[in-house]
Amino acid sequence: MGKYVDNNLIKDEKVELETTYHWIIFCNLRALFTLFIMPFIDKHSDEFVITNKRVIIKTGLISRKTFEMNHSKIESVNVDQSILGRILGYGTIQIVGSGGTRETFPNILNPIAFRKKFQELSI
Repeated sequence: MGKYVDNNLIKDEKVELETTYHWIIFCNLRALFTLFIMPFIDKHSDEFVITNKRVIIKTGLISRKTFEMNHSKIESVNVDQSILGRILGYGTIQIVGSGGTRETFPNILNPIAFRKKFQELSI
């Protein structure tokens, strides 16, 4: 589990699922131009976690962006996968919150398992 999540769990909260980026993030021009350093940093610093109470997503190493939302405030978790994404097991998750809040996170490893775990915990 990542350091950010460890430091921000609330009372009686436990991690149910943690995921990261798929290795496909190493296969683009950004990776090539940065000598694969930026995708390596992203893969090891960004956190995608579902707890028994909320969804916590932290991106960024120096400048940080966090997304934390209680299960009751999330309307849906949508998954978009291309053909290659289905074959290799990666895709984009989009979290839609009450009030129309939309957050999109691309190239996530096994996004179907992420959505399934959220649905199991939201019942």
